[in-house]
Amino acid sequence: MNWHAVRAIYRFEMARTFRTLTQSIVSPVLSTSLYFVVFGAAIGSRMGEIDGVSYGAFIIPGMIMLSLLNESISNASFGIYMPKWSGTIYELLSAPVSFVEVVIGYVGAAASKSVLLGLLILATSRLFVPYEIVHPYWMLCFLLLTAVTFSLFGFIVGLWADDFQKLQVIPLMVITPLTFLGGAFYSINMLPPVWQRITLFNPVVYLISGFRWSFYGVADVHVGISIGAIAGFLLLCMAAVWWIFHTGWKLKV
Repeated sequence: MNWHAVRAIYRFEMARTFRTLTQSIVSPVLSTSLYFVVFGAAIGSRMGEIDGVSYGAFIIPGMIMLSLLNESISNASFGIYMPKWSGTIYELLSAPVSFVEVVIGYVGAAASKSVLLGLLILATSRLFVPYEIVHPYWMLCFLLLTAVTFSLFGFIVGLWADDFQKLQVIPLMVITPLTFLGGAFYSINMLPPVWQRITLFNPVVYLISGFRWSFYGVADVHVGISIGAIAGFLLLCMAAVWWIFHTGWKLKV
């Protein structure tokens, strides 16, 4: 394993983040803070508890997951798309670096940014809503596993995209609607029975449910199923990345 190459890619991507600190960190934190002001303080104070948890505290895991998914995909996809767009990816492919080291560098940097952002949102939410974390270890595990998985998915999106518009299609047109419909603001147990069964086909439900369980010990779906869903998607993304580098799809054009 060429750790020098991994470190070089990782440091380059992290340096880009700190050069655009306002766009990468400050803007998502402020945007999520507005959600807490509106839904947590204003609306939440007029709503009852959900599964024994105040509404303001109940939506914290969903808000963190919403930002985590979008930022993981956006950071990773943009990071690998820029070398494709500028043509420097051919220098990377011809260098004595394996695809595993390339993926670790780019995905590791994107996941690090997303985890940092998630922790900042978690700390900021304390200013608006009191909450507790029943399983802090599992909370960090869910945070890290989700960030790595969707950063890897974002890496695939960046390889697939042919222009800048396609980079935004998946986060805006797919992930955000699935998150809003996946129990970020409500428990799926509040839905009619038919819609409860339909909602279970939404993969984001398992992410939010497992993450919320780590906070309050309550979940819409068994936590084991949530972990299995994330792990399964991670393996699927790993297989897709291997196939892309093995066949050269979208790399040798």
